[in-house]
Amino acid sequence: MNPASHFAAVSDDAQMVPYFNGERLYGEDLSPDAIERWFDAETDGYADLWGMDRTTYRYEYHALNNAHGYRHLPNRTFDNVLSVGGAYGDELLPILARAGNITILEPSSKFATRELRGVPVTYVAPTAAGEMPFPEGRFDLTTCFSCLHHVPKVSAMLAELHRCLTPGGWALVRDPIVSMGDWRRPRTGLTKNERGIPLDLFRRMIKRSGFDIVAENLCVFPVTTRLRFLTRDRVFNSNLAVRMDAVLSRAFAFNVSYHPTRLFEKLQPTAVAYVLQKPLEASAE
Repeated sequence: MNPASHFAAVSDDAQMVPYFNGERLYGEDLSPDAIERWFDAETDGYADLWGMDRTTYRYEYHALNNAHGYRHLPNRTFDNVLSVGGAYGDELLPILARAGNITILEPSSKFATRELRGVPVTYVAPTAAGEMPFPEGRFDLTTCFSCLHHVPKVSAMLAELHRCLTPGGWALVRDPIVSMGDWRRPRTGLTKNERGIPLDLFRRMIKRSGFDIVAENLCVFPVTTRLRFLTRDRVFNSNLAVRMDAVLSRAFAFNVSYHPTRLFEKLQPTAVAYVLQKPLEASAE
């Protein structure tokens, strides 16, 4: 029994089946009122869930971001950098020496800080509908790590990422590609509405937004989180663990399933990392 038929058998709402089999992305077609409720629930969802404290917080994905993102960038300075959903901004530390002005688009005021290791930071709040309050072509680098699956209209957010980049600008994106369970019910360790983005839909939305895909890498294989014995650091801060994760993710790429329900179906990469670029010819649009 595939995930869709399993869900249909236990659900009293057959209309949900296309969302759980990956044909549609839940949230894309919500009403404006429903989007507002979603936004309100997610605004402080992550901060409240993990009891964020700057004095004890430590970013866990530097090696993963370097392997699937930063190493693909040209060796240059980025005058205006945007971090979408970047919390304290620690995801930018690997390129901090090459970053000029830093802006963090972050819904929760609980993360706001004035500087990142001495570099001034500007915080801006997003809108519920996904519009970014920036002029077209404002940034030459955007990071968006594990953020899009928290927003209802992912396609709108991708379009805004594209609009706000200068022609030739870069966007680094990483998000889950599995459902993360049944988002209609409370889930341990997750906010109310977060759900992954089906891989095929993700690819189509990126293309429709106008980006060129420079690199696509599947990652975050479930076994990797059990490799703590290989490193004294967090797993995805370990270059060795990230290399092993890449090997496992490629080996099981054939098994990608949006809403896995059986054990073998869960042996798959659970996220994808993209290096995207806004074409230079976009300047003529």
